[in-house]
Amino acid sequence: MNHQVSWKSELIAGVVGYLTTFYIVVVNGSILSQTGISLESGMIATILASFVGTLFMGLFAKLPLILIPGMGINALFAYSIVEGTGLSFEEGLGVVLIAAIIFLITAFSRLGVMLKEAIPNSLKYAITVGLGFFLILIGLEKSGLVVRGKHTIIAIGDFTSPEFIVGILTLFLALFLFIKDIPANFLLTMISGTVLAYIFGILDGTGNSISLSGNDFIYMPSFSAAGQLSFWLAIFPLAMILIFENMGLINGQLQMLNRNESYEKAYKVTAFSTLTCAFFGTSPTVSSAENAAVIASKGKTGRVALVASFLFLATIFIIPWISVIPGTAISPILIIVGMLMAQDIRHISLEELSEALPAFLIIVMIPFTYSIADGMAFGFIAYPIVKLAVGKREDISKPLMVISLLFLFDFVVKITGI
Repeated sequence: MNHQVSWKSELIAGVVGYLTTFYIVVVNGSILSQTGISLESGMIATILASFVGTLFMGLFAKLPLILIPGMGINALFAYSIVEGTGLSFEEGLGVVLIAAIIFLITAFSRLGVMLKEAIPNSLKYAITVGLGFFLILIGLEKSGLVVRGKHTIIAIGDFTSPEFIVGILTLFLALFLFIKDIPANFLLTMISGTVLAYIFGILDGTGNSISLSGNDFIYMPSFSAAGQLSFWLAIFPLAMILIFENMGLINGQLQMLNRNESYEKAYKVTAFSTLTCAFFGTSPTVSSAENAAVIASKGKTGRVALVASFLFLATIFIIPWISVIPGTAISPILIIVGMLMAQDIRHISLEELSEALPAFLIIVMIPFTYSIADGMAFGFIAYPIVKLAVGKREDISKPLMVISLLFLFDFVVKITGI
């Protein structure tokens, strides 16, 4: 098969790939900052993980695929693994490291295939949908469109506040740019949203100075919480999402490239990339959904990934300027990405209630409990109960039963306090 293309075409595709994924530096940095580290440290971690992962994809897999911290996975890390379980940032990175090792093992064994076959598709899709609604909720909160109500759990924001006005204007602008398929629409959204924030007086418009030290580049994952059950239960949902999401993304993107024979290399490189994330200080990377834009730009070889990787590295020099981007300029991206993830609900068989009911528990409980792990637990515990009730015991695999019992045990521990 001939993959010879000109450097010019590869350069253009690499630039397109970078511009369509640049938003992750700001968005992921913002989400990581919820764990206690600074926004700038979160951005550096995102840049380094994207640089190394994409570089490896270009050098070793020789594919035009960009690896960036996954949306949804970053929310799982920040809001469930760190905030939700009370782990420190470094202990959360310990969870990332072990989940990455499990992911790496699946790349060199049949474990990944076994897990994929053991978990029902309805639950796998429900996790993606639930993550999508969770991102939407976070986006709405960041934009000021929803707030904590006086007499309700949530309420619509103050229509007269500058934050609400900027938030809703930026959201409508983002939707317009996205639907029109304007190149680098997320980047344009952040730029336009920042300008609007400045015009309405909620942004001072001055850049921040930044001083870097070795601690901003390398972290040491901590296992001091390894004696806690919550530490180990946090590993499973992260590892499972990493495995399933990357299997789907890589397989679909290689089909678009007509390079199915490269699946094993791409999967292994992606798994190794997640391992480095634990030391760079970020949630794990995935094969970016925006790779579709790279492929549409005629990107064919690993040179595309090399171009994009070094552009990511160069982003370090503009951190003082991009760190002023406000939450109202980031929130529409969370909302749109969440909407795209929620589309997977179409793959759930709504007619088969024994599949639909546990799936819907996951979908609603992830955002309603503000915990991805707890939301998953409701669905995984309910699945064998519902299946036994309708006499379909054969649908319950042994690995699924073990997982369900572990989630149930975690709930028992939380209730009893033992």
